[in-house]
Order: sequence, then C-alpha cells, then structure tokens
Amino acid sequence: MFRVFGSLLLAMSMVIMNACSTPTSDSTVPADLVIWGGTIFTFNESDLTPEALAARDGIIVAVGSRASIEPLVGPETEVIELDRGLAIPGFIEAHAHFIGLGDSMIQLDLRSASSWDDIVDMVAAAAADAEPGQWIRGRGWHQDKWNEIPQPEIEGFPVHDSLSAVSPEHPVVLTHASGHAVFVNAEAMRRAGIDASTADPPGGDLLRDAAGQPTGLLRETAEGLINEARAGDDEGSEVRRMIRLASRECLAKGITSFQDAGSSFVMIDALRDADRDGDLGVRLWVMAMDDNDTLRSRLGEYLDKEETDNVRIGGIKRWLDGALGSRGAWLLEPYSDAPDDVGFNIVPVDDLREVAAIAREHEVQLCVHAIGDKANRVTLDVFAEFYSEAPDADLRWRIEHAQHLHPDDISRFAELGVVASVQPVHCTSDGPWVPERLGEQRSYEGAYVWRALVDSGAVLASGTDAPVEDVDPIPNFHAAVTRQMNDGEAFYPEQALTRIEALAAMTRDAAWAAFEEQEKGTLTVGKLADITVLSKDILTIPAGEILETEVVYTIVGGRVAYQR
Repeated sequence: MFRVFGSLLLAMSMVIMNACSTPTSDSTVPADLVIWGGTIFTFNESDLTPEALAARDGIIVAVGSRASIEPLVGPETEVIELDRGLAIPGFIEAHAHFIGLGDSMIQLDLRSASSWDDIVDMVAAAAADAEPGQWIRGRGWHQDKWNEIPQPEIEGFPVHDSLSAVSPEHPVVLTHASGHAVFVNAEAMRRAGIDASTADPPGGDLLRDAAGQPTGLLRETAEGLINEARAGDDEGSEVRRMIRLASRECLAKGITSFQDAGSSFVMIDALRDADRDGDLGVRLWVMAMDDNDTLRSRLGEYLDKEETDNVRIGGIKRWLDGALGSRGAWLLEPYSDAPDDVGFNIVPVDDLREVAAIAREHEVQLCVHAIGDKANRVTLDVFAEFYSEAPDADLRWRIEHAQHLHPDDISRFAELGVVASVQPVHCTSDGPWVPERLGEQRSYEGAYVWRALVDSGAVLASGTDAPVEDVDPIPNFHAAVTRQMNDGEAFYPEQALTRIEALAAMTRDAAWAAFEEQEKGTLTVGKLADITVLSKDILTIPAGEILETEVVYTIVGGRVAYQR
C-alpha cells in the first residue's frame, strides 16, 4: 500500500464522513463558516449542487439545503453570500514550481517583450539602477513569440553582443520561458569560465557561432555552468521572500493546494520552516528532486520526519528531456524546422530505472518530465517494467506534461494507470509555432491530445507550470475547454475537454493524482474546507466570459485566506 498522508485530524474526520448531504450528528454546535446564496458545485454525485455548505474546525460538516444549514449559523459564524457566484473545491495546481514562482516575481518579467531589442532595453535600464557587479536576472523570453528575428541570429536566437554592450559590469542571466535554456552576457560567461574551449555537457549544449564562439545561449544541462558561477553569490538569499510572494500570488488566484514539481531537500527544509512560521498559506505536495545517491540516503529520513501542516513529500521528480521551444524535447523523428536535431535525453534511461527503484522502495510516486514523443515512450516503457513487478499495486506514477505523444502510446496511459499531468495553457501559448517544430501531421495526431487521453480512460491532472505560464487557473481552464490561441484560432479544437472534465482535472482528479482524494478535491462532508468562490459560473457562462471571471474568496481550512 502506498503512503497516504494526512493529519490525525483528517483521519478522525473521515470516520464520521457520510455520503449523504446532511449535517454531521453534532448539529447543535455552530459552524465557523457557512456558504449559500449561489451555486455550489461539489463533485459529490449524491448532491452535486446543494444550496448551502457549512464548515467547522477546518472540515466540511454539512452540505445540503439552506434550511438544513441554517441551525448551524451562530453569532460567530462567518456567512458568505455567493451573490450568483460559484463555489467549487479549491483549485489544485497540479504542476508548477513554487519557489520558482516567487523567484520570478523578483526578476525582470520578459514575457511581454516583443523583440530582442525590447529585452536589451530592459536590461540596460536595470543595469543603470544596479550596483556594479550585481547579477541581473530575468525570465520569460521566447524567441518564437517575438515579432521580428533578431539580427544577427543563429537558429533564430540572438547573439550576446548587444546585451553585453549595455551591461559590461553586470553578469546577466535571462531564463527562457520554458526554463530549459538561459541567455547570458559576456560578464556572466567570464565569471563562469565559459569560452570557445568549453565542452558541451551531456544532455545540453552551448550554441556557437561559425567561429566556435559561444553566442550566450545555454540549453538544458548547460545551464548548470551559470548556476555554479552564481552559487555563493546572491542565490538563495531571498528564499523566504520568494515563498511569501508565491503563497500570496496563489491565494489571490484561488489556489488552495499546490503540487510542486521538484524541490531539493534544502528547499523542502525552507518550505517547512516557512510553514512553521506562518508564511505558507497554501498546502504543498512536493516532488523531491535530488541526485539518486542523495535520495537513497536521505529520502527515508525526510519521509519519517514529522510533517508540517502544509508540506508533504509525495513523489520524486526527474527530467527525461527538455522543452519544445528550445528544441530540447526528445523526439522519435527530427524536428521539422531542424532536420538534424531530435532534442536531448537529459537523464540516462538506466538512471531513470534506478530512481524508479528508489520510488518503489519508499512507496512514493515517480513523476517524470517528458515532453517529446520519444521521452514519453521511453518513460512509459520504464514504468511498464516496474508495474509488471507489482501488477496489483496502486502506484499512480505520473508523466509531467505528456505534451507530444505518438498515437500508438496514447492508450498506454490508461492501460498502465499512469497519470497524465498536463498544462492546457501551454497549448494555447505555444500553439502558433508548434507545427513549425513538429509539422502538421505530428501536431494533429499527438500534440496536447487531452480528448484522446480522456476517451481512452486516462486520468488527467491540470496545472500551469508556473512560472513558465501565469499560475492563474482561469486562463488554464479556458485553454482546456476552448484551445483558443491569442489570434482567436483554436489549436485542433477536437481535442478540447468539457467544462466538467477541465474542472475535475484542476480539483477532484488532481487530488487523486497525489493520493489526496480522501482529503480534498470535492466538497464532501469530512473533507477539508478548501473552497474557491468565483464571480461567475464558469460551468455555464458563454466561453467568451470565462476570462472575465475573478476569484472572490479563497478559503483554506474553513478560513478566508484571500478576499477580493
């Protein structure tokens, strides 16, 4: 039996949980919170849209008619009138990077840049305000979203000369929107010891000009060259600030639980310390991410440690390939726009088998980043090896992204019981240039094929991959049900989800994907009172109004953690 985490309070509450939509036996004690006056969508089949809900001590104690809930209203009860809004199970962010989200909020935001020149201007302004020698960081650029090709360019990427000219005294590192490449200036390369003689590391490369000189672009594992240069400088000095910023941002977006897609034990310690100090307002389910030797020696210790209320280790994270935007995704056939390139295999397959054995030994989920069709096939093959050793085990191992699949592999998710952890907003964000990378046929058959996955019986969990995209669940929901890109066109709309399916992937099924379905994901008596209240009913309003919807309340454990 795999680990099912939960506090003693939750374990006791489940004893009194019942399937019918009525108050618990202790109906004379006033509730802490009551919600009514609009639509409540529970995902509880016995009472899908009750009139009211009550919570006490952080747990849902009653759902049902308004008349049945009214006796629970006391002088100290907080009563929320929905006013034609919609109350749903709290949004669960199924794949994003929590500290990375906070970190992105203290960097230059490059997502709005429409050209390389825009980025150079932003760095120039930052350099004018920075102390000499201070690192300048930014995140969010994507060359395929610029309105003009930089000059000079190599493979569509700029060279560092213009960037270095405006920041001669400051090392600059600008992270690609995908997180799978960085662009650096001459000073950063000097500090890292990067020059024409620097070898490409396994699973990554330095883009070079015709003379063999580094252009400033470092892909995949080559990013580590800069990370080493920054170690001991300013990196990590503001981790607590990042945690506070990320928590505040999530609560403002209606997120009550967050599945963190990879943190080291050092960062897990920082998260637990922040939770003990009251600086963490959302519930975190974390994928541990360290090398295999460290996992083997320390994972058991961390799993045995007393958990804080809001931080749990539930899985292990590994990357098998890179991202499509940087041509790092590992493909079965070459890129359509780079015929000699099939991307990168970042973690050797034998290493993946080794970490799979560690996951089985410690009874945690294995969560593998796989974007390209070859990366997905190889991951499914490795999963199948371990599943065959314990055919009756409920493993719920996950493929994070499952972005580009060969048609032959779509049905394997359901056949094996592998969770497809997808990011709908990637589809609408990347859609305009995906056919350039994959060609029309591969894009049609295997790119973001959520409908095919669901129809085959697979379970989908939905996230945003923040800070790659905005952590906001509303655009993510809109992308799932419309697949509408910024130009108004839909990216192969036949692969869209229904609204119920899309919401389930962000609540009920996301909880299931983390073995947390007994605690959250539906508004059911005995479960956590984690609730998001929206200004509009996203299940019924016209699709054009979905993006106008706002979060009115974010409720965590029966307490209002955010109010518009």
